[in-house]
Amino acid sequence: MRKRVPFIVFPLAVLTLITLLSFSNDRRKFRLSQQLNIFNSIIRELDLFYVDTIAPEKIIKDGIDAMLEKLDPYTVYYSADEADELKMMITGKYAGIGSMIRFHGEKNTTVIAEPYDNMPAAKAGLLIGDALLSVNGQDVRGMSTDSVSNLLRGEPGTKLKLEIERPGRKKPLTVTLERATITLPPIPYYGILRDSIGYILFESFTENCSKDMRRAIVDLKGRGAKSFIIDLRGNGGGSLQESVNIVNLFVPKGKVIVTTKGKTKQAHEEYKTTREPIDTSSPLVILVDGQTASAAEILAGSLQDFDRAVIVGSRTYGKGLVQTTRSLPGNAYLKLTTSKYYIPSGRCVQALDYSHRSSDGTAQRIPDSLTNVFHTLAGREVRDGGGIRPDVEPKSEELTTLLFYIMQDMTMFDYATEYRLRYDTIAPAEIFELSDDDYKLFKDKLIASGFSYDMHSIRMLKQLKEMIKFEGYEEVAKDDIASLEGKLQHNLGHALEHFSDDVKMLLCDEIVKRYYGQKGGIVYGLRADKDIEECFGILADGERYSSILSPKSAALGE
Repeated sequence: MRKRVPFIVFPLAVLTLITLLSFSNDRRKFRLSQQLNIFNSIIRELDLFYVDTIAPEKIIKDGIDAMLEKLDPYTVYYSADEADELKMMITGKYAGIGSMIRFHGEKNTTVIAEPYDNMPAAKAGLLIGDALLSVNGQDVRGMSTDSVSNLLRGEPGTKLKLEIERPGRKKPLTVTLERATITLPPIPYYGILRDSIGYILFESFTENCSKDMRRAIVDLKGRGAKSFIIDLRGNGGGSLQESVNIVNLFVPKGKVIVTTKGKTKQAHEEYKTTREPIDTSSPLVILVDGQTASAAEILAGSLQDFDRAVIVGSRTYGKGLVQTTRSLPGNAYLKLTTSKYYIPSGRCVQALDYSHRSSDGTAQRIPDSLTNVFHTLAGREVRDGGGIRPDVEPKSEELTTLLFYIMQDMTMFDYATEYRLRYDTIAPAEIFELSDDDYKLFKDKLIASGFSYDMHSIRMLKQLKEMIKFEGYEEVAKDDIASLEGKLQHNLGHALEHFSDDVKMLLCDEIVKRYYGQKGGIVYGLRADKDIEECFGILADGERYSSILSPKSAALGE
């Protein structure tokens, strides 16, 4: 009997555990059902007895949004009316006129800010600076840009009549155009910059973007490119599979690029390279910043883990979560986080812990001290949490207060439009410069407009005065404070001269886009880009490039 006891106890223990788990699961289901009944009862009570009539759709959606907000910012409910927004996020497509718009405070209406090449707005002859007066007979003056955008969008092939006010013309114009499916290009520009270096600006991971990347690489190689810069700054991600496909262009077939792990069996998946690459040896630099996220981090992080590219820039956003779209009744959708992803070294780049929040509800960032060390294929140390840390971090320059406020103001926008009226042509974007006389005209215009900005130094001085008064040193420091106040008074003319190089850069960018469109603006912007200069230096110095990726001891399995 004693020998048989273990065989009896073991099945009893398993049976007890199963019973407890089943009981726990039943209790959880009961509590969930009870809470759903309470929610339904509240809605019924409000509908029957609340003093004002409620809008069921709105109040329930508000409740859903508030509930999901407590989880993470990527789990989002889309009603049937918002389904097109979700579709656009996934595909990069929408139906409309194909232009950026911006509200002009002085004109109290929306203006055309940037028509996309070969899209309805550009084909119909709309220009940057055109002010919208009406859309299909509906007056849009005073409307928000979101409201105007909704009017401009519609079914592909439908007609749209716009009444516009064009700078330089006395009478309004009427323009008729046809809405079309607008596909936002994932790669708005690529070209050869210098020393056989191919540059690719990659902005989003939409459907089939890997094919666009393949075409760009092949084309640049055909034009003599021997090394590459892929610019992922500001790229918020998108399709995980497309990211894997792009990594596959540079690393061999059969490599595990991403592993996802979640609650369900379906959430556990491996993504491997499935094709032969097109380039496994050309020097490659990936440019990133704090807005590089999600699928863009998979691309940058995987190439870092395989020591296939040098990562340059600032630390990336840190989004290591994967979302899945689920259909709901009434043609609604739920985009919800179902798993975390792990790149080849085994690390997850998720920076914020949404399950642990501060007293004000803010998600806590994982401190560097609690991150874990992983290794690239060659044995270089990399860490999880907090995004992708670049191999090279150029010193970043902060945007001055003056430049920030000038960018928000419409005076620069209007000046660039007036400049286009004065000059029929300008030099190519690669060499365009603003003359001293033209810059003086802009300065005079900005000063005459009454433009002002909030100087941080004056604000800090005000706080210092309050603290000095609180601590009883007001009389002692009175003369010093008065002297400092006199020196810190607004002098816009002085500021425009002191920061003239930076202001001219912003102004030239606006002007160039009036003549050469979005691509012209991109080309001009690359001229003064210090991160790009850093990339040039790395790619021009083979020894430095190799040393950054110097092999140590292999840590990733083949």
